[in-house]
Amino acid sequence: MNSRYCLRWLAGIGCYITFGVGGLLSSLTILPLLKYWPGSPDVRIKRVQKAVHLMFRGMVQLLTLAKVVKVDAHCASQLQQAESLVVIANHPTLIDVVVLISLMPNAGCIVKQGLWRNPFLRGVVSAAGYIPNRSAELLLEDCQQVLRRGTNLIVFPEGTRTQKGAVINDFARGAANIALRCAAPLLPVVLKVHNAGLTKQDPWYAIPRRTIEMQVSTGEIFHASTLEDDVIHAKQARQLTRDLEFYYRQRLHEHYELT
Repeated sequence: MNSRYCLRWLAGIGCYITFGVGGLLSSLTILPLLKYWPGSPDVRIKRVQKAVHLMFRGMVQLLTLAKVVKVDAHCASQLQQAESLVVIANHPTLIDVVVLISLMPNAGCIVKQGLWRNPFLRGVVSAAGYIPNRSAELLLEDCQQVLRRGTNLIVFPEGTRTQKGAVINDFARGAANIALRCAAPLLPVVLKVHNAGLTKQDPWYAIPRRTIEMQVSTGEIFHASTLEDDVIHAKQARQLTRDLEFYYRQRLHEHYELT
């Protein structure tokens, strides 16, 4: 490990520690204050989401200073102004959700049950109104409630980070089902990465030797229609999932062919 990489590694680990400690402290101080300050439940949650957005933006800035990542988001204004959208994205790195929430002041997401037991992040996900990944019926009810209050819902159709060497993992039907069942517009966000790092195969502490250059771009909004017939809905969800997966494979193949 040369001295230059050693400094980068220490800076990257310092970012993680700052993020973890900051999450714990904020969940004990500022986030409960914002959550219980007078106002309607929707206003309280939006205040917390804005605070989390600022925290995540600070985290991205720290990672940028540490030369772990460099984010290029020409679509930032569109993401800042978005409301009540199902925002789907591919999932190449560990920090994808941090990058997306840093660009969106009113974003929610579906989080695995383990994060609700994590002492560093439990207070954050709870106060921000994020959705636990539980049974399908309860999950859809939660998604409808989130979208109705104007919050954008971030979903990764791959379910986990992209396997190293693959363009994307096969898509699950969750995002299509949410968009169709909730009759919510769907916005595809493509994350293109140069100098891959923090992948599924990399442990969290494996700070990449070269700066991860991430380009964030958006596609056209797709307007899904609600359907009462479960059989037709299932077919449409499968077709929409195939169409979305083809769209991402095409966009990312073009990217890898040029790099």
